[in-house]
Amino acid sequence: MSLQQQNVFREKHVDLNSIKELPDSYTWSSVDSCPSSNSSEPVPVINLEDPNAMKHVGHACKTWGVFQVTNHGIPTSLLNSMEASGRKLFSLPFQQKLKAARLPDGVSGYGVARISSFFPKLMWSEGFTLVDSPHHHAQKLWPQGSGNFCDVIEEYKKEMNKLANKVMWLILGSLGIKKEDIKWGEIKEACAALQLNSYPSCPDPDRAMGLAAHTDSTLLTILHQNNTSGLQAHREGVGWVTVEPIEGALVVNIGDLVQILSNGLYSSVLHRAMVNRTQHRLSIAYLYGPPSNVRIAPLSKLTDNVNIPPLYRAVTWSEYLGTKAKHFNKALSFVSLCAPTSVFVDGNDNNKSNKSVLVG
Repeated sequence: MSLQQQNVFREKHVDLNSIKELPDSYTWSSVDSCPSSNSSEPVPVINLEDPNAMKHVGHACKTWGVFQVTNHGIPTSLLNSMEASGRKLFSLPFQQKLKAARLPDGVSGYGVARISSFFPKLMWSEGFTLVDSPHHHAQKLWPQGSGNFCDVIEEYKKEMNKLANKVMWLILGSLGIKKEDIKWGEIKEACAALQLNSYPSCPDPDRAMGLAAHTDSTLLTILHQNNTSGLQAHREGVGWVTVEPIEGALVVNIGDLVQILSNGLYSSVLHRAMVNRTQHRLSIAYLYGPPSNVRIAPLSKLTDNVNIPPLYRAVTWSEYLGTKAKHFNKALSFVSLCAPTSVFVDGNDNNKSNKSVLVG
């Protein structure tokens, strides 16, 4: 990163741990206008070893767009190691993290949320995105050696790929879709990225936002969150519901591409992250998408072109990421074959540069 790029980066990101009073640039006036719901109904929790897991997954996708899974097969020791690796990364001095900063036109690396350009205020968080091997970034962060950081990342990605593949087939199976109905080969060939998010304790959490409301540009996202609550999902007719951390459980968010595949039967979930006055929150998101050259469209089994026409045109993940980067939470309406409808947007509707937006 050049000196000029570093200076631009510093303007957008500061060491949040050193701030004792919430700056105006981080003060959101809209936080109170979208309060949390008083609903007592929690986000569904599904035991993946339950013989009826597919049925439960389908119901959760249709009614919530988000659910938690237990008995998922990811070792607790690996989840703990991944969390420790995330803490190790974010506890580095700011200047050290800056050495692995994401380039302005890049995807991987350290930086602020990529959705930041759609909002007039900054978000109380920092992130680190890994698309390919972590070794290149690790060498910048820990010139003297990164310990087992890279090994943990690689093992976590491998195990998450297995789980994402399993959950994806449960989702498709709940729609009556079989393997022969998918024309793009084994789902295990799908693309993925890892997104680490850090939400430091905040001096005025009621007026700050950790990560603004958005849907994910994925098939699905699997999230590991530590024991500090902050994730909230928006449910139609209910409002914002906190996804309370459950020890050992993982959160599954339905992404925009599943909404396209299911022809709107399953909607992607609008979600956001709130912050805490006294506790630091860490989350690790596994972003799961199709092979980059595959065109995603409503599955033929779910349409008949007469009574049930396809609602969306075919689009590759790369093309959709470009649309999302320009139109943010209105992206689905731009690949819709129907008349444009109102979409929940929590920011400016300016036309943005074509940069990838994996999450948000």
